[in-house]
Amino acid sequence: MSTAREPQPLTLVEALIPVFSLIFLIALSFYLFGDAAAAGPTQIALVVSSLIAVVIAWRRGHSLGSLHAAAIESVSSGIGAIFILLAVGSLIGTWALSGTLMAMVYYGMQLLSPAYFYVTAAAICAVVSFCIGSSWTVVGTIGIGLMGIALNIEMDPAITAGAVISGAYFGDTVSPLSDSANLAAGAAGVDLYVHVRETAVTSTIALAIALAVFWMLGGSGDFDTSSKAAAIQASFDMSLLLFLPLVVVVVLALLKLPPFTTIFTGALVAGVLAAIMAPERVATFAQVVGRDELPMWLACIKGVWLALASGYVSATGYPELDLLLSRGGMASMLDTVWLIVTALAFGGVVEKAGVLDRLITPIIQRIKTPGGLITSMVGTVFATNVVTADQYIAIVLPGRMFKTTFAQRGFAPVVLSRTVGAAATPTSALVPWNSCGAYMAATLGVTTASYAPYALFSLLSPVLVIAVALVGLRIQRNPDTSVQPPEDS
Repeated sequence: MSTAREPQPLTLVEALIPVFSLIFLIALSFYLFGDAAAAGPTQIALVVSSLIAVVIAWRRGHSLGSLHAAAIESVSSGIGAIFILLAVGSLIGTWALSGTLMAMVYYGMQLLSPAYFYVTAAAICAVVSFCIGSSWTVVGTIGIGLMGIALNIEMDPAITAGAVISGAYFGDTVSPLSDSANLAAGAAGVDLYVHVRETAVTSTIALAIALAVFWMLGGSGDFDTSSKAAAIQASFDMSLLLFLPLVVVVVLALLKLPPFTTIFTGALVAGVLAAIMAPERVATFAQVVGRDELPMWLACIKGVWLALASGYVSATGYPELDLLLSRGGMASMLDTVWLIVTALAFGGVVEKAGVLDRLITPIIQRIKTPGGLITSMVGTVFATNVVTADQYIAIVLPGRMFKTTFAQRGFAPVVLSRTVGAAATPTSALVPWNSCGAYMAATLGVTTASYAPYALFSLLSPVLVIAVALVGLRIQRNPDTSVQPPEDS
């Protein structure tokens, strides 16, 4: 009678093969297809890399059934993010249809100058994200409005996206309402407010540096927006009432309703607002798409429905406005959903196979200094964001891997939670196939590679955590645990 073979640990070469395969195939996809790589080629690279990881894990004793289950479980963990992404697609569609997006652009052009646009965009997103604790909600609402303003006052979209993401991730990192901050504190067994207070030290410095850089990147002088404002007024009846969907989203977020419910409610409110304030525009959109005659009330339902599902197609006669407004719908997010699903499947397989554990554990055992340990943890967190494509796994998995080592060295748990929080959440937006990076690119309409150099908070936050550790600052000790440095090997 045969018995199942116990899985064996991977060799170093076996652990490296799936990672190098992924890096090579994704690099090749971007070389061959450019920005279009995210519309299919990158997903194929992830599937092929997953199969390579499956073969290696199977050869080391893992059953195909267990690997299959690991992939499914990993994908299941991202279902919430996928539904949020679909909700944002619907929100963009109805906000374009109702004029909410155009109102944000119109009034923003009156208030914001190119000289301080980037720094203001980052500051606004930081304040709102801190208040509601969600970078995704901020980027999917205020962020798209700021992108529209940027296009109309001829500001760089990549820098604007970087400013929006910098502000949004600051709030997500230090807000007590943030799910990622709560998860980082929980993974290390630290009081939430102690974690937030410690994380805020380096995060505030990172944001201050980012704001200073965005100030210096600002344009010179003012931009004449009179012609564009006139075009907007000719196509839309500007009113502060158009901000109602945004107010609804912010209020529901403050009430801590689930993100999907919050964002999709904002989309529905915008659809109803469009049907009330501009029924002719909604009906015209519905008739053009369907080419059939419908009663006004039914045409409005059809128009809103189409905007939610497939996005809005603008026909104002002004090319710049039509380019800005023809967007949205759940369908517009399907390539990104495909990317997230394949990336999470790869992450589930490599985690089950023990790839990261095989690569990282020997490094941990050889590190003797606090600065070296924290540097290696930041590197592990970023590698987890790259390999598993999910910021929550990048919080929990490295936290679990390093927790015992931190305790043995006598470090207070808050050192662990602070390091994870400052590295995992911000850097997730820098990886194109990570659920966060894919979401930001799809929502803001700028590729991850384009905005990454300007996502200053995401770049600075982990660097500052390492710098503080290397100079020996804020390395709190646990008074109940003696320090046990590793023995020389």
